[in-house]
Amino acid sequence: RFLYSDEVQIGPETVMTTLYTAKKYAVPALEAHCVDFLTKHLRADNAFMLLTQARLFDEPQLASLCLDTIDKSTMDAISAEGFTDIDIDTLCAVLERDTLSIRESRLFGAVVRWAEAECQRQQLPVTYGNKQKVLGRALSLIRFPLMTIEEFAAGPAQSGILSDREVVNLFLHFTVNPKPKVDYIDRPRCCLRGKECSINRFQQVESRWGYSGTSDRIRFTVNRRISIVGFGLYGSIHGPTDYQVNIQIIDYEKNQTLGQNDTGFSCDGTASTFRVMFKEPIEILPTVCYTACATLKGPDSHYGTKGLKKVIHESPTASKTCFVFYSSPGNNNGTSIEDGQIPEIIFYT
Repeated sequence: RFLYSDEVQIGPETVMTTLYTAKKYAVPALEAHCVDFLTKHLRADNAFMLLTQARLFDEPQLASLCLDTIDKSTMDAISAEGFTDIDIDTLCAVLERDTLSIRESRLFGAVVRWAEAECQRQQLPVTYGNKQKVLGRALSLIRFPLMTIEEFAAGPAQSGILSDREVVNLFLHFTVNPKPKVDYIDRPRCCLRGKECSINRFQQVESRWGYSGTSDRIRFTVNRRISIVGFGLYGSIHGPTDYQVNIQIIDYEKNQTLGQNDTGFSCDGTASTFRVMFKEPIEILPTVCYTACATLKGPDSHYGTKGLKKVIHESPTASKTCFVFYSSPGNNNGTSIEDGQIPEIIFYT
């Protein structure tokens, strides 16, 4: 009927078979009708089912819309029935994303549910070994370092899916410095759109900056809502070195810690900055005063001088982001904004 009259009636029961037939017989106008119908009926609870179909039928526009929906409503999407029906390639495509809005411990629980369903599809006993086998490389895409030690101990450590060696290495990663290398991504997932940005408040680098157990601090305000994901910090003047570091963002007026991470970083002895990340993005609101805080343990480092009071980041796709800096009481080596540590703030707009 469509070929002769350009008229079509599409419903939930017929849309996928119609899309299949339209692609098979190269009728792009009918294909577009089907994709439009699916787009209008896309919700969190059917996003994974439609994503699988979009990948099967090579519909990148529909797949992109499904992934956007999963990003925005990750918890609702993985709780839906269709999640455990997806194939391994679709699962990996989702786990690779930096934009999921869910705690990593909950994502791990959903992946275990998927592995149990996949064992049944392959008619395998639902054992620890078989769950590990069907997950394959998907397991390496879980960002275990983003969990708290309590979340890791209560879930993955007792799941039987990780080897004893992996469990020990991850516990060491949570508790000691310098941290042993683990084969898992520690980059935060951020549910905000936009590109990762950073600003540097110093115009020159010098040496030497010492550490005596006190914190390097700088207060700041911004003109728009952003999410801070980490700092860039200076490293040693004595060559390659490991540092222990605690980083924090504090609401200055309320004296409330909004986010922190006890971690470490390795430097190469140059005057470059080295990324130290929070486990989750920290929301920063306009006109509110915050304190960026870093407490380092290690040898004397490089430091910044000629600090700017105002730094503006311009983006071609977003409004200007303006940071204004203030001296902070209790700062290591004094309270001036002219020199110090914490040269870079890494954020998403």
